[in-house]
Amino acid sequence: MNGLRVTMAVVAIIFTLLMAIITPVAWVGLLIVGFGLYQTSQKRTSFRKPIWLMTIGILVVITGGCAAPSDQVDKAATEKVEKEADQQAKAEEEKKAAEEKKAKEEEKKLAEEKAAKEKAEAEKDQQELADTFGLEEVLVTRVVDGDTVELKDGRKVRLIGVNTPESTTRTEEYGKEASNYTTEKLEGKTVWLQKDVSETDRYNRSLRLIWLEIPKDDMDEEEIRTKMFNADLVLNGYAEPSTYHPDVKYSDYFVKFAREARENEMGLWSYGENGTTKGDLDAKEEKKTTTTSNSSSSATTEEPAATPEQEYYQNCTELRKVYPDGVPSNHPAYARKHDRDKDDWACER
Repeated sequence: MNGLRVTMAVVAIIFTLLMAIITPVAWVGLLIVGFGLYQTSQKRTSFRKPIWLMTIGILVVITGGCAAPSDQVDKAATEKVEKEADQQAKAEEEKKAAEEKKAKEEEKKLAEEKAAKEKAEAEKDQQELADTFGLEEVLVTRVVDGDTVELKDGRKVRLIGVNTPESTTRTEEYGKEASNYTTEKLEGKTVWLQKDVSETDRYNRSLRLIWLEIPKDDMDEEEIRTKMFNADLVLNGYAEPSTYHPDVKYSDYFVKFAREARENEMGLWSYGENGTTKGDLDAKEEKKTTTTSNSSSSATTEEPAATPEQEYYQNCTELRKVYPDGVPSNHPAYARKHDRDKDDWACER
C-alpha cells in the first residue's frame, strides 16, 4: 500500500511540475500537492485524509494550466512558429539557390556547346576555303633570309614574286632588316602555302606564296594587302617585286604595291629609286639608235636599230643548254631576271 502511495506521489509531482512550467497558477496546486505529500508521510497529522488534499492540488494545477495560457506559453508557441517559418524560408532559399545554380550551369553548358558548334562550323568553312584556294597549312621553324624559310617537315620555301636584299652569301643594304622582319612575322608561326604554277626552283626550294590568314577571296586586293606575306614584304619596303614566268598570278599587285612603297620611301626604297636589290622596278636601258648616211643626199636620219627576235628561257639551266657561257645584255636571250648580279651578263658560270 505504501508503495502505491509513493508511486502516485511521484507521478503527481512530475505531472504538476510539467503543468507548473506552463502557467504560474499551477504552482499553487503544486504547493498543495506537496503539502499533501508531506502530511501523508507523517504518522500523526491533523488531516484525516491527506489524499484529498493532494487531489485538490492536482485539480488546481490542471485548472490553472488549462484555464488561460500564460505569456510563456504564447512566447514558446511564437518561437516555435518563428523557428519553423525560418526553417521553411531557409529551405526555400536553399532550393531557389540550387535551382539558380542549376539554371546557370545549364546556361553555361548550352553556351559552351553553342561556342563549340560555331567553332567547328568556322573551322569547316575555313578548311573549305583553304581547299578552294589550294592552301596548305604548315609550321615555319626557321627563317633563312628575307624571302626564304624552312618548314617543320624540312622543306625550304622561296617566296614567289618578291626579292629581298641578300643577307646570307653576300650582304646588300637592308638585307638584315628584311631577314629580321621575316623572322619576327613567320618563325614559329602556322601559315598557309599557296602554289602558283611552278613546284620548285633550281635549288629544289618550293616556290610558294605565304598567307598569314586564309582569305575569303584570294584575288581581292584588300585581302592580298592584309593577309598575304609576300605582299606585306613589298608594301613595307622589305622586298622588290621580282617576276619569273610562269608564276605571275599576283605580279601586277606586287608592282603596284612596290610603287606605293617607293613613293613613300619605305625601307629599301629610302636608299634610292632603284632600291637596294634587283627587281621589276629597276631602271630600263634606253634603246640605242644608229645614224645612216645617204651618199646621194646630205640629210641624216635616226632610226631604231634592227631588233632581233627575242629568245625566252625559263631559267639559267635552260639557257645554258643553248649558251653554256651565258649571254651579254645585248643578246636576244638576255633577260634581266637571269642577271642576278646585274653585271650585264646573264647566266655566266
